[in-house]
Amino acid sequence: MSFLCRRAALLLKPRSTLAPAALSAARFCSSGGQYEYILVEKRGEKKDVGLIQLNRPKALNALCGGLMKEVGLALDSFEADSDIGAVVITGSERAFAAGADIKEMQNLTFQECFSGNFLAHWNRVSTVKKPIIAAVNGFALGGGCELAMMCDIIYAGEKAQFGQPEILLGTIPGVGGTQRLTRAVGKSLAMEMVLTGDRINAQEAKQSGLVSKIYPVDQLVAEAVKCGEKVAANSKLVSAMAKEAVNAAFELTLAEGNRMEKRLFHATFATEDRKEGMSAFVEKRKANFQDK
Repeated sequence: MSFLCRRAALLLKPRSTLAPAALSAARFCSSGGQYEYILVEKRGEKKDVGLIQLNRPKALNALCGGLMKEVGLALDSFEADSDIGAVVITGSERAFAAGADIKEMQNLTFQECFSGNFLAHWNRVSTVKKPIIAAVNGFALGGGCELAMMCDIIYAGEKAQFGQPEILLGTIPGVGGTQRLTRAVGKSLAMEMVLTGDRINAQEAKQSGLVSKIYPVDQLVAEAVKCGEKVAANSKLVSAMAKEAVNAAFELTLAEGNRMEKRLFHATFATEDRKEGMSAFVEKRKANFQDK
């Protein structure tokens, strides 16, 4: 399994020799490259929501290096697509992602991790300008929980479970688990989860502020897409500015954050979409944003 993951970089190249059956089974990104570990498509009535589905069912969507490289490529494609206003990342009904691929990292040394900046490329999810919604069914453990927390909004299925069980493997979270979880749920619960490896269910996750809404398992992805459509209906330019302002709240002091917010607010007055939005409100009609 880990051998296949290490070969993923080669598998990302477009193939022109695939059999017709294989071609029909595969999903393709807008640039035409084939994905091996994820399914990618556009959803919504206007096809303005990008959907990335993790697709390693036998491994409960364990996050190998190849899969995360593909997620980054898919996000790059959606980021460059002017039709896409939001992205949904999901897994299967059984597992969003049950963690990182342990077989892949089992024999790594400190020198290899440090010199290669191991897992650094996973951070691409958190740097995308377009809003990302995580639709979490089943297990979101370890790297899976961290992946969900890199997204901007988390919707959970009724049977979802969140956890950072790295302590049980003799290590600690390495892709923001100790940082984002603490900011989301507070020190006490974060400490309990990180130090014991205990999980919380969807209801506990919502009560603690980790997720915003809970839906039946079979409705989760559709509801996440609906949220994406609402986001995509607004100005993509201004949405990116709003996302930047909210994210700044986790990095800056209140005074610095307010100062940045004010500057971004002022910046919206240089956009055509701000003029259109306010004019539409005054004229009691629907705004027609042009993303400029």
